[in-house]
Amino acid sequence: MLQNFGYLAPKSLAELYAVLKKNSGKAMILAGGTDVLVNLHNGCMAPTTLVDIKKIAELGGIKYDKKNGLSIGAVVTCVEVAENKDVIKHYPLIAKAVGEIGSPQLRNRATIAGNICTGSPCADSSCALIALGASLELSSADGVRTVFLKDFFIGPKRTQIKPEEVLTRILVPADMAGANFGMNKLKRIKGHDIALVSVAVAKTDKVMRVGIGSAAPTPIVTKDLAPNASLKDTLAAVAAVAKPIDDVRASKEYREFMINDYVEQIYSDLFNGKGR
Repeated sequence: MLQNFGYLAPKSLAELYAVLKKNSGKAMILAGGTDVLVNLHNGCMAPTTLVDIKKIAELGGIKYDKKNGLSIGAVVTCVEVAENKDVIKHYPLIAKAVGEIGSPQLRNRATIAGNICTGSPCADSSCALIALGASLELSSADGVRTVFLKDFFIGPKRTQIKPEEVLTRILVPADMAGANFGMNKLKRIKGHDIALVSVAVAKTDKVMRVGIGSAAPTPIVTKDLAPNASLKDTLAAVAAVAKPIDDVRASKEYREFMINDYVEQIYSDLFNGKGR
């Protein structure tokens, strides 16, 4: 059952910042709404004001250039990301990851920023973006700060975004453009489902990273590895950060086995010319 709440739809960032400051701690951002509206119906959250940001032009758009890399606005939908020519050409791992989010209907509404801000350990986009060294632009009336995605998460469904802040853009560095990649997601069914485990690897001629979902309280990433790191060293780096648990969907042991299996599969593909 829905509780009473106010609804505001600012049309500029300045107006948004004023709304968030006035309603600090009591407002909830609405972008795609695929998580927020479900949680409202289920009584999992009770904001006094719902702030719809879809009408703010500055929060849209996907931009790419060779110097600054990729920038994705907060209200860009998953479908828009997956079908963007610059994403497909320069950061295909992102296109692959967002294609794993929910169903086609959901991806037409959901935003990649919302997928990140839920703070879920199994968020598909976070697994890939964290391997690419992405960062987030967090903005408020007090200014703008940039936070590495790997530092954004502080616990299950918990992030370091402040009550008066909004995630305005997702930034992916230029030096990861064209990265070879691989991604595997373990699900309970063949259709759309949340990940029991997900593994994304991004490799350039300078660095290799492994991003992992559903293996710790937050999405996690290995330390930076040499691009020619051995499989043994790669698995050791994964073991150093992965801390899966037993739950109703899978056991700790099964998750550990599948993480290693996926890393070995992707590693083999990347070093035998089968990766992108």
